[in-house]
Amino acid sequence: VQLQASGGGLVQPGGSLTLACVASGFSLEYYAIGWFRQAPGKEREEISCIGSSVLNTYYADSVKGRFTISRDDAKNTVYLQMSSLKPEDAAVYYCATDRGGSWCTHRPEHWGQGTLVTVSS
Repeated sequence: VQLQASGGGLVQPGGSLTLACVASGFSLEYYAIGWFRQAPGKEREEISCIGSSVLNTYYADSVKGRFTISRDDAKNTVYLQMSSLKPEDAAVYYCATDRGGSWCTHRPEHWGQGTLVTVSS
């Protein structure tokens, strides 16, 4: 089971980025995938999750209305579209499978390598 997050970079406040979490070695379609982030000096937090059913989604209050999670099972990929980015969104972003299998239970299992998002003018 391997996950690889990508798409991070430097963006100005108010800007947008789309992160991708690509799975290899297994079919992602049966798994819920969570996006997490960890800023320096802070604990890792889950900010979004999508189940195998796209009706099963979760957003932390801090990103609700600004971030959108989606999945393309044909590409074995989960996306996180981030808009209206704020300096406090700067962090290393990670994706992970959920221990709940196809449902978001907020219990990460297999982690991917992170991708750094910097929000600065």
